[in-house]
Amino acid sequence: MIWLVASIAACITYWYVFQPDIILVFSAVWIVIIALLLWFGNRQLTIRLDRIMPWSRYGNWRFFIQMVLGIAYLLFLINLIYYIIKTSLTTTPPVWEQMIVVNFWGAVIFIPVFSLYFSLHFLRHWRTSELEAEKNQKESMRSQLDSLKNHLDPHFLFNNLNILASLIEKDKTTSRTFIQKFAEVYRSLLRTKSDDLILLSEELDFVDAYMYLIRVRFEDHIRIIITIQSATKNKMVPPLTLQMLLENVIKHNLITETQPLQIEILESEGNYLVVRNNLHIKADYHSAEGSGLENIKKRYAHFTDQPVTIVKTETHFEVSIPLLEIENA
Repeated sequence: MIWLVASIAACITYWYVFQPDIILVFSAVWIVIIALLLWFGNRQLTIRLDRIMPWSRYGNWRFFIQMVLGIAYLLFLINLIYYIIKTSLTTTPPVWEQMIVVNFWGAVIFIPVFSLYFSLHFLRHWRTSELEAEKNQKESMRSQLDSLKNHLDPHFLFNNLNILASLIEKDKTTSRTFIQKFAEVYRSLLRTKSDDLILLSEELDFVDAYMYLIRVRFEDHIRIIITIQSATKNKMVPPLTLQMLLENVIKHNLITETQPLQIEILESEGNYLVVRNNLHIKADYHSAEGSGLENIKKRYAHFTDQPVTIVKTETHFEVSIPLLEIENA
């Protein structure tokens, strides 16, 4: 808009100083009026098309429709303004030869200008659409991750509160330790709530407190063996991954004095961690994967292409999860 005002001011100044020929004045007025109306008309066209055909939904159609309408509007202006000026300032109406010349020079002058304007407009809106799509995708991923990270079986809380209530009356020493471990579990939950990945060593500390609560509940009928090298503990995993795997094992297996449950957590080739257990499947178990395993797969899909693998035999069930590393920039 500023350059149009400057152009008009320059034309007026030129007129008073040099008193140019009427043809030059005619041409200058024609160019300025077309430029002004071209800018205004395309701006209004853009505003209306943004409402009817937003770039984010109708990208290809919007490109061609706005380009065609813009060029049609330009040609309309070239001919209309020339006709009005010609009939207003002269006594002879325009003839076809003049109209052809006017359209030729109008196309030569204004189509490059329009093309530049349209290209810049398209690139700006395309970039805005890309940024909005990327922002929406990140917000969606963050929402999914937050939802997945909030997974902790609500029965776990009530079961442990019931155990604590019974321990307080029978064994005050054990009940104090139980309360400490119980607090550690929820302290870890609060500490890692905003984290997408945590060190394996932190997850193992959480597992230690979590499994203490489980062992109090099932006494000696559940055993866990962890075989992991110190260097491996510096790898990363999504928070609560091991907890969900252990919860899945306990939920689907029958645990009794004659059928103890043994769980192993060990390293595997290919930078994987394996959680394996012997099978004592409950009678009401269904073969479809539970929400815990599906949760873990979805969370890992946000960070790596390495798959979470599940292997089931007649005697054992094991899940292998990738150990992740954060590359230093």
